[in-house]
This record gives sequence, C-alpha cells and structure tokens, in this order.
Amino acid sequence: MTASFFIKVLIIGFSIAAPVGPIGVLCIRRSIAQGPLIGLLTGLGAATADAAYGGVAAFGLTAISDALVAQAFWLRLVGGAFLLYLGIKTFFAAPPAEGGAKPASSSLAAYPSTVVLTLTNPMTILSFVFVFAGLGLQTNSENYAGATVLVAGVFLGSALWWVLLSRGAGLLRSKVTGRWMCRVNQISGAVISGFGILALWSLRR
Repeated sequence: MTASFFIKVLIIGFSIAAPVGPIGVLCIRRSIAQGPLIGLLTGLGAATADAAYGGVAAFGLTAISDALVAQAFWLRLVGGAFLLYLGIKTFFAAPPAEGGAKPASSSLAAYPSTVVLTLTNPMTILSFVFVFAGLGLQTNSENYAGATVLVAGVFLGSALWWVLLSRGAGLLRSKVTGRWMCRVNQISGAVISGFGILALWSLRR
C-alpha cells in the first residue's frame, strides 16, 4: 500500500462526511450547547458508521449490502422518525445553565445515537462502492490488508472533519448567551426536523 493510496481514502472519508446534513447540524448545536467534546463524540459516531459501511463495500460483502439496500424503506422510516423526534426535542430544549455541568447521560448518548442514525442510511454503501470504483480503489474479499487500509482511511478522514467542525463550533460557545442559545436550539431543531420530514416524505413513492 502506497502513501498516495492512503491519502486518497482519507480524502474520501473527509469528503463523504463534509456535506452539512442533519448530523452536521447536530454536531454544531451540541458543540455550542454542551462543548466541543460532546460535538466530537457526535461526529465520531457518524465516522464509525461510515467506516462500517465503507468496510462492507471494501471487503466485498455483497450479501450484507444487498440485504441492507433491500431494507432501505424500513431503515429510512426509522431514521426519518428518529430525526423528527430529535428535531422536536432539540427545538424545545432549554439552554444549559451557565457554568452548569454536562449530564453524564449526554456524553454517553452522543456517540451511539449518531452511530444508529447514520446507519439508517444504507445508500451510504452505494456511495462507497461507486467512489471506490471510480477512483480505482476496489479491493476483493481476499485482499484484507487493502480493505483494512480503506476502512481506517475512511474513518480517519471522516473523524478529521468532525474534529474541525466541533472545534470550530465550540469556539462560539463562550459568545452565545442563553437567549441566543434558545435561537440556536430552535433553528437546529427546525433543520433537523426538516431532514426527518424529507426522509419520511421520500417513502411515499
């Protein structure tokens, strides 16, 4: 494996994570409301799910990918409903007390909640398949070293994006008052709910 190969997969992981969607909005909101560590844990949950789906594509596990794509309706239904619930909860969330400690449950839930949320989009597998093929990065089920490098690169590239985003959003934390935090919660909640409604609306076809 060459350095250029690893750099390519780092860029893939970064590029797939970078478009701002519901997880990005959630990461920004949590970084401002609860601190950059919680925001980072949120992002790392998405990076873990991306790496898992990247692994399915990289190791050539077509049986798993076909089964997940076949269940796309139910996965999107669960994901859309979860986004809608999360958006409503965020919209009505009270701003954290100034100087108050973060609840331990927030830290524990930040990571697994986004792992589950990101895994409810099985189309991510197809994204990796097409990108790997387009860049000539295909591996096969017997090339374990190459597939492992792909998965590690996807995770690290995605994680790099979430480090930058959570740190950047966390810098705003000291400048956001309780009144403005209410606005942040309302805007974030509305955007996340919007993504949930779009996901549910797409199921009508």
